[in-house]
Order: sequence, then structure tokens, then C-alpha cells
Amino acid sequence: MELLKKITGIILIVFISVQFGKAQNQQELITAFAESYKAEIEGDYSKASEALKNVFDKDSYEINLRLGWLSFKAGLLDESESYYRRAVQLMPYGLEARFGLVYPLTSLGSWKQVIQTYEEILEIDPQNSLANYRFGLVYYGQSDYGKAEILFSKTVNLYPFDYDGLHMLAWTKLRLGKTQEAEALFNKGLLYRPGDKSCLEGLSLIR
Repeated sequence: MELLKKITGIILIVFISVQFGKAQNQQELITAFAESYKAEIEGDYSKASEALKNVFDKDSYEINLRLGWLSFKAGLLDESESYYRRAVQLMPYGLEARFGLVYPLTSLGSWKQVIQTYEEILEIDPQNSLANYRFGLVYYGQSDYGKAEILFSKTVNLYPFDYDGLHMLAWTKLRLGKTQEAEALFNKGLLYRPGDKSCLEGLSLIR
């Protein structure tokens, strides 16, 4: 009986120590993130990153995600890509890390990988309006208006009175020579933003 009490006591001490360690680590993380946000607001991305690197855990989704963003803001594109890719590995069905990954890939001019990343996002969430819209911008920028039209159309179907989707679909229709559809869309854009210069410019090219 005495032996059992000793064993129980040891287990209790170990349990309390582990819980205390977890609480201490959690507080360190909270402090590190707070310091990181403060430094970011001040525009010191190096200091913001350093705060998190002091508590870095390669298996932490949150730390990798944040370091991906801070590295991008600091112009460290390869480093940013590496952190974002690690975050994607840790949360394969998450979207935010893939959206983040697009930033350094775009700046690096890695368009095939940008396209692949958007395809992965839409495979997970086909109705994601932001992904459809931004993916449409990629194809529009490459003058692939047929693919851009499909993606912008999805955006407008999801948000029929959203300026960005209406505006870009209108310009895409115009580039494809679908002037009547373009005119209707530019006019809808003017309902959202009366006097919008881009919509008025588009209409001037039709009339």
C-alpha cells in the first residue's frame, strides 16, 4: 500500500510538471506572436520574424504560416516559399497557406507553380470566389481570355453584384469580342460604382 502511494505521488508530480511545462511553452508562444505583430506594425519584418524563430517548431503550422508572410514582406522570397510549403504539408486541406504561397511564387515569376497552386485550391474548394477571381487575373494577364472568362464567370455567379468580378468579366468579354455582354456587365459595374473610370472606358470602346 505504501509503495502504491509513492508511485501515485510520483505520477502526480510528473503530470503537474508536464502541464506546467505546456502552460509555460504556451505563454512563450503567445508572447512571441505578440512581439511579432508589434514589430510588423512598426515595419520591422526582421525583428518580427526573429521573435518567432526564437520559439521555432518545424511542426507548427501557425509559425510556418506567419514566417512565410513575414519573409515575403521582407523580400526573402525563397525563404517565404519554403515556410509556406511546410505549412501546406502540415495542413494539406487548408487554403490559407496555399493562398500565401502564391505571393512569393508570383513575385518569383513561377507562373506554372502559381497555376498549379490555384488548381489545388479549387480542387479542395471549387466554389471559392477569391481563388476563382485571382486565378482569372492570372490568365487575363497572360491574355488567355477564354480561361479567364470561365473563372470570372464563376465569380460573378457566386457574387452577382460584386464590382471586381463584374468589372473583370466585362473586360474579358470585350477582349473576346462579346461586346453586347461586355456592355451589360460594364453598366452593372456602374450601378455598383457610379462614374467608375474603367467601366466608362470600356463602354467608350464599344459605342
